[in-house]
Amino acid sequence: MKDTGNTQSQPDWTFEDADSRMFPKLVVGVDEVGRGALAGPVVAAAVVFPPNLNRTEPWVARIRDSKKLNQASRLELAEIIQEKCYIGFGEISPHVIDAINVRQATLLAMKKAVNRLHIKPERAIIDGIDCIGLGIEELSIIGGDSRSVTIAAASIIAKVRRDKILTDLDIHFGEYGFSKHVGYGTRQHMEAVNELGPCVVHRFSFKPIKNALTRA
Repeated sequence: MKDTGNTQSQPDWTFEDADSRMFPKLVVGVDEVGRGALAGPVVAAAVVFPPNLNRTEPWVARIRDSKKLNQASRLELAEIIQEKCYIGFGEISPHVIDAINVRQATLLAMKKAVNRLHIKPERAIIDGIDCIGLGIEELSIIGGDSRSVTIAAASIIAKVRRDKILTDLDIHFGEYGFSKHVGYGTRQHMEAVNELGPCVVHRFSFKPIKNALTRA
């Protein structure tokens, strides 16, 4: 099932609570980061808030789409979310992305993230237009990271995890500046690729990287 409604400034619990007031269900929120990058993995995260969570706690009210938070807030909230919630991660390498395409890699990362939870969710709400095929009730939500608290929480921990991966890659491939652009196609990144050629963590099926290989 797909929801195509508009995004909003602050996520809420509408999708978590839908059809669950008389029979509460464990709901997992799923999001990914890195789909449009030229290097590094796609990282997906799955988050389940405990049923006994106090939704009025101040940190919960601060949860937003990760893109709307500064780095300090993301790091602080990611630590709390990982302490308070059930979480799972899925990562798909650039080599697999090249082999199966980025859309399929993203869906696979999301499925892995849910399967790595230490709890069995009963419903899944997923950012984007695709369902995953989990064998449970699923709803894909366009702009879900701006509309659902649980998806927004997943966006935060996925972003923090992937940023850490790319920062660590900078130790081995410092000439590409991964810690600054985290693999996206910035001017600095493309200048390095065009001068040095791609490295093993680039996605060779992506057009800018293909073009750089042609010029090499």
